[in-house]
Amino acid sequence: MGSAISLREDFDGTALRRLSRTTKSANQARRLLALAEIYDGGSRSAAARIGGVGLQIVRDWVLRFNAHGPDGLLDGKAPGPRSRLNDAQRRALVDVVESGPIPAIHGVVRWRLIDLVQWLHDEFAVSLDETTVSRELKKLGYVKLTARPRHHAQNEHAMEAFKKGFAAELAKVRASLPKGTPIEIWFQDEARVGQKNKITRRWARRGSRPSAPKDQRTISAYIFGAICPEHGKGAGLVLPFCNTETMALHLAEISLAVAPGAHAVVLMDQAGWHTTGKLEVPGNVSIVALPAKCPELNPVENIWQFMRDNWLSNRVFTSYDNIIDHCCEAWSKLIDQPWRIMTIGRRQWARGS
Repeated sequence: MGSAISLREDFDGTALRRLSRTTKSANQARRLLALAEIYDGGSRSAAARIGGVGLQIVRDWVLRFNAHGPDGLLDGKAPGPRSRLNDAQRRALVDVVESGPIPAIHGVVRWRLIDLVQWLHDEFAVSLDETTVSRELKKLGYVKLTARPRHHAQNEHAMEAFKKGFAAELAKVRASLPKGTPIEIWFQDEARVGQKNKITRRWARRGSRPSAPKDQRTISAYIFGAICPEHGKGAGLVLPFCNTETMALHLAEISLAVAPGAHAVVLMDQAGWHTTGKLEVPGNVSIVALPAKCPELNPVENIWQFMRDNWLSNRVFTSYDNIIDHCCEAWSKLIDQPWRIMTIGRRQWARGS
């Protein structure tokens, strides 16, 4: 039998007993007390009795303590089984997830776990179950998200050009105003809310399919909404339809919400009732048209999503008046939460211009 391994000399029994009283780990405290017995001249058998283990385990504790100090006596996390995927296979998995499936080749329009299981088997002869693939994807930073709609004819270059050129567009408006006039940046849009309402995601037990009321009738109204993210304020109207007259009413409402002496630059899409020359525009409002087919530039789209997900969906509206009441209530809730408007609505490219 080999000779006993000596304990490191920068600790003593008193120090280890002091540490055992302050640690939050019961196992570490037990090991510290066992080694303190050895420091005080006790036998390894006495240390094993204190620790409730055999002599070999005490020897292991001594080695860990000598190598790492008291931290070496903490319980480490079990390494678990070795991963079935290597780094190259993980990079290939990331590439295939990012590029998405080709329907004509893969037969699906979005990756399911079972499809990725099959792809890994075909590509690398690696057999994994869906749970393991899901775990690997989460480690790589992937979660399942609802895709954001994007217009099929969107011109991304036009969108980036608008962001870069917005400061120049704002300078043109500023040059036409009296010197020193404060400018507020507003965003405007309309949302249709009707009896044929949206059903949102909800918490439910795994494997179940929750139900929600769904109406097939078609009565609807429109929320005309505008927000000023920098100041956390908004202006809205609920109206029966979208045309030049109702748009003029909304511009008048925005005009009233602009601070005294300030001028509002209102960004909106190129709907016909936004761009017609017949539209009456208040004197303290200027309109800047967003590029066509680029709803991502308008944060009011995100406001609509928030309002639908939290206040307007999963409902059956009994009548037109009922739709009006719920829309007005939802918009009033939003206006009462200026921090919400700021959080959802701010866009870096539209700030500090």
